[in-house]
This record gives sequence, structure tokens and C-alpha cells, in this order.
Amino acid sequence: MKLFFAFFILSAFFPLLLFSQTIISHPPNNSVGAKPADSTLVPPTVCIIPQPNKLTLQTGDFTVNSKTVLVIPEKNAPVRKTARFFTNRLLKVDGTNIQIKDDHSPYPAKNVVLFQLKPDDVRGGKESEWYQLDVAADKITVVAGGEKGIFYAVQSLLQLLPPEVFSPNPLKRKAGWKIPCVSISDEPRFAYRGLHLDVGRHFFPPSFVKKYIDLIALHKMNTFHWHLTEDQGWRIEIKKYPKLTSVGSIRKETLIGKKSANPQYDGKPYGGFYTQQEIKDVVAYAKEKYVTIIPEIELPGHSLAALSAYPEYSCDPTKKYEAATTWGVFEDIFCPTDSTINFLKDVLTEVMDLFPGKYVHIGGDEAPKKAWKESAFVQDLIKREGLKDEHEVQTWLIKKMEAHINARGKRLIGWDEILEGGLSPDATVMSWRGVNGGIAAARQLHDVIMTPTTFVYLDYYQFDPAVEPLAIGGFLPLEKVYSYDPMPDSLTAEQAKHILGAQANLWTEYLTNGDMVEYMAYPRACALAEVAWSPLELKNYPDFKARLSVHLKRLKYLGVNYCDKEFNPVAAANK
Repeated sequence: MKLFFAFFILSAFFPLLLFSQTIISHPPNNSVGAKPADSTLVPPTVCIIPQPNKLTLQTGDFTVNSKTVLVIPEKNAPVRKTARFFTNRLLKVDGTNIQIKDDHSPYPAKNVVLFQLKPDDVRGGKESEWYQLDVAADKITVVAGGEKGIFYAVQSLLQLLPPEVFSPNPLKRKAGWKIPCVSISDEPRFAYRGLHLDVGRHFFPPSFVKKYIDLIALHKMNTFHWHLTEDQGWRIEIKKYPKLTSVGSIRKETLIGKKSANPQYDGKPYGGFYTQQEIKDVVAYAKEKYVTIIPEIELPGHSLAALSAYPEYSCDPTKKYEAATTWGVFEDIFCPTDSTINFLKDVLTEVMDLFPGKYVHIGGDEAPKKAWKESAFVQDLIKREGLKDEHEVQTWLIKKMEAHINARGKRLIGWDEILEGGLSPDATVMSWRGVNGGIAAARQLHDVIMTPTTFVYLDYYQFDPAVEPLAIGGFLPLEKVYSYDPMPDSLTAEQAKHILGAQANLWTEYLTNGDMVEYMAYPRACALAEVAWSPLELKNYPDFKARLSVHLKRLKYLGVNYCDKEFNPVAAANK
């Protein structure tokens, strides 16, 4: 966890800076990318987040009703699931019952929605995410290079409908939904678009994780980084090592508030973990939303919970360990003995069997070397292996984990500390301590995911801490998230190819339930989604904010406890 990198800004003038309204009028010709004028905060006619590459609003509407027919490619099960996802939304909200037909069956020429695949398109292929969406008065046509593109087109199609379409309860309304005639040509700027959740400090049930994934998919993000192990709790069942959950998932109590000279604890045991069956269920759920899950198993640091269950994998097996009851960085870490390496390989094997994605995250951050400096075994290892210091011991250990991961056809990801002491070329780096780690990694031709604290750490305060719920520290308003460009301008064209994309991180020291997670994540995650998807030249904060004013209505119907202070400055100042 990136605890000590957080900073505090408590200036009393925050509300004056943050709560001024930004205003917008319709872009000329309703064509995306035009600069809005400053007049009033009037949402444009079409409010899609993230902003499509190219959007042209035309005259007229298409009316969706129970006579509408949706046509899909014959015998394409993934596209049929996406089609059913769309039709079920309308069926649930007002009873509109759209018939789905294969394209080899007779279908009407009008009042029809066509889903078409063009895998031979130059942008195409199975993993293609591009799509073309054309809405005319008598027909909607969706063309994509692959199933993912169809799915993302449906997200845009739903956002062309009134926000009420996301209502969780049936609505009494006249039949038929109007969709404005529009032409959209769209594809993502970055291949990797992620959102992270720490479940080690606080545990969140599978039902909430699925909701979190739903929101990732709604915003055309494609990766969920699941931080499953921590000093404060081990959250994933490993059948070969049952004490990881029977012991390591439980801490005896939890710190109340911030650390102080006289810390207070709640005196209540806290625990929770996911069974392997629950993991499989969530993975399958995410797959249907085209979200890949990256599991994270922390090593060699952030391992107190594991050591509380199996102290023999520490550098001092005679010591009593327990899952941490407070937050921070702890000196006890895994000791790189043969038995520890076998243990970690066993754990990673079971994890890789559960997660079909190509990446496995091994942490690698904030691992103090004091225990290694004091370990006769480690000092002998340094001499035996010809290593320079304890940092190279960590690299030596990580390379062994990487070889095990690669042998199973997968790739290793780690926080940018894994650059210290050298790194094998197949490893991917998550740059969190600013952008310099990512730049250095890209220059070495390592793949990089940009996730710097200063732009995408959603556990930071978003408004004046005096009026906000307790958070880790730091200050990250919505506009600063939106201002981020993951592509450093100092890289060559070849180096820039290794910037895969961006991810926002959410650590949960002070987030004890799903409502609190959502409050910190949204709407800032909406901004990150647009940063990672939309072309840089279309970025326009006033326009984004105007579209967001409508998008928040969708989130409200979806039961998201988003922060509304950006749009309610009086409440923000007085809360």
C-alpha cells in the first residue's frame, strides 16, 4: 500500500477554488470536439461518457418499442448475450419487449436494430474494441470488428436513452423510447483502462464486487485490479494452505481514526475472504462484461497476514506474527528461502488456475529490507548468488516468481519498485510513485501502466478535508483527474508503444463499506475513463462536466453513492 506517499493539504481556501461552476453551451453543429462557449451549464443533447472519438448529431429520432426487432449475427453467443443485456434493460424498466433474431432469418426493413461484425476490417479482430453506431429514424446499425466493440456500442446506445432507462424499478410510462439520430465512430485511445480495489484493509462481498465491475463496464474500462492480500488480511482461499484464510483473514481489532500518540482500537475481530467458488463466479461475471480481472498477491512485503498463518516463511520463525491492526508499512516480510519460494509458487499456481487473464500482479512495493539485513540466510544468499545488496535479493526473488508465472503462459506485473535491482524484459510495471518510474521502464522497453498518486489515487480527498469523510490524505479534485495525460511527451515513438494505458487506484484504510468506496470512486472514475478512452485533442473539462451532470442521474438510478459536491457547492461548503 502506498500509505506514506500520501500528503495532506488542509488549506481553508479549497472551497473557493473548487465550488465555482463551469459552464457550457452546445458545440457548433453538435459535433464532438468543438470548444464550448461559457454561458450556462447546459448539457449537450448527447451525453456519453467517455466521449466518443467522433459524434455527429443529426435530425430526428428512432423510437424503440415492443415492435422493434434486434438482429444479430447467426449463432454468435457472445453477441446474443450483449443483445439480451440491452433488451433486458428495457424489459425490466417498462416492459418493452424487443424480439431478437439471427440475421439469416427474415426481419423487417424498418424499426430494426442491426448488430454486425466485420472481423476483417483493418481495425478488426477478436479483441477489437472499435465500433460504428448509426441511428436513423427507421433503423439503428451497429458495426464492430469484434464482440467487445458490440458491447461498447451498447453502452453508448444506453447512454443515448433517457437516464430513466437505468431505473432499478419498473416505471409507469408511455411505451417507446426515443433515441436521437446520431452517427458515432469510436475506439479507445489506450488498450488498458483499469480500476483497482483494495479488499485487504476492508473486505467487500462478491455482490459489491460485481456492482463495481458493472460500473467499470458502463464506462468502457476493461480491467479490474483486485488487490487480494495485505498486512491486515488475506482474502483469497488457497486450498493447499487453509490457514491463510482461517487465520490470516482475521485481525483481532482495527485502528479507530488516524494514528496518534495514543491510538484507539475498536476491540472487534474483523475478517472475510472469498472462496474459490466465489472467485470463479466473479471471474465469469466479469467475462460477460468484457472486464479482465488482474489478481494481486503481495510479495515480499505487505505479508503480515500470511506470516500470522505460516511464520515459517519469515526470517524469524520463532517470532509471533499477527495480521496488522493499523495501517502503514511493516518490517516483517517473506524470507526468500527455498520453502518460502515453494509456498509462493503454490499460492500463485492456485491463483493462476482461478484467473484466466494473462496478467498476475505480485506487488513488490514497500518492502523494508531490515529483516533481510539481519538474516544470516539472506546475507549468505547475497554472497552465494553474487548479488549486490538486498534490493537485488528482491529482484532475484521476483525473477523466480516471474519464471513460474511465465511457465504457465502468463505475465508478471509489479509496482515500480520492481525496477530496482534490474528487471526481466517480460515484466510489466505499474508506475505509482509519480510518472518517472513509468518513463524509465518504457525507455527500457518494458510495458507500463500509468497509475501515479498525484492524478489517480482515489483514496485522496476530493474536497476540503474539513467537510469530507476521513481519508488517507492528499488532494485530488475531479478536474485534476481529468487533466491527466498518461502518455509522457519525453518518449520516442518506439518507447511510447509500451505505455499500455492508465488505472485509478482505491485503497481502503478508511473505507469500511461499499457506499464509502463509491463516494471516493465516483465521479472521479468517470474522468479516468475518459482520460483512457477518448482522444487527447477532444479533452474539454467544461464539456465533460456538462455531460457528467446528466450522467450522474444514471448513476443515481444505478444506486451509486457518488459525490455530488462538484455540482452542489452550497452543500459542499456547509456539509
